[in-house]
Amino acid sequence: MTDRDQPATMERILQEITATSRRLEGMDAPISSLTLETKSIRSDIASFQSQVTGLEHRVGTLETHISTIQDRDQDLSYLASKVTDLEDRRRDNIRLLGIPENEEGPDVQAFLSSVIPKLTSLSFDPPLEFQRAHRVAAKRPDGASSPRPITACLLRHTRTRQLLQVAQNHRPFRVEKYEVRITADYSKDTNERRKAFLALKPRLRQLEMK
Repeated sequence: MTDRDQPATMERILQEITATSRRLEGMDAPISSLTLETKSIRSDIASFQSQVTGLEHRVGTLETHISTIQDRDQDLSYLASKVTDLEDRRRDNIRLLGIPENEEGPDVQAFLSSVIPKLTSLSFDPPLEFQRAHRVAAKRPDGASSPRPITACLLRHTRTRQLLQVAQNHRPFRVEKYEVRITADYSKDTNERRKAFLALKPRLRQLEMK
């Protein structure tokens, strides 16, 4: 390179430096904007992570509550089954179905002492004695077509067993113009489960199955 070419070369280098500087200055704004967006994204990620942590905590709390409720349901089911079992152990109680409303008059025990021997063709000596006897439910449900059952607690368990054995092999009983069934005084839950088999009972009797 000659001395005459050096000024031109320097001039070109200065021009390139100036152009590069301007390009870099033009890139400052996008870089600054990108930096702000990055910070915003990081902030959003941190906020999302915080929300996820909060949701995980709430889900954990809900799972604990659900587990507690399930345990309580199991306890309630167990207690309900125990209550049903205790109610079904009312060994001296019988239930009479089909006796018309008000047929018993004011003295239910005297009525049963008179009508049960007629129904069952059994003679009792001494006469039947009861600890208590009454219509089930204080008021007949509106629209009910069948009379309310009568529940009675006999004084002697041997009489209860005797009546239920006769009733099991001979039902319903008929007296005057109505039919009466005598059953054990099961709990409401057990009675509901027994009703589910009513349609099968005639077929089971045909097959002589108990």
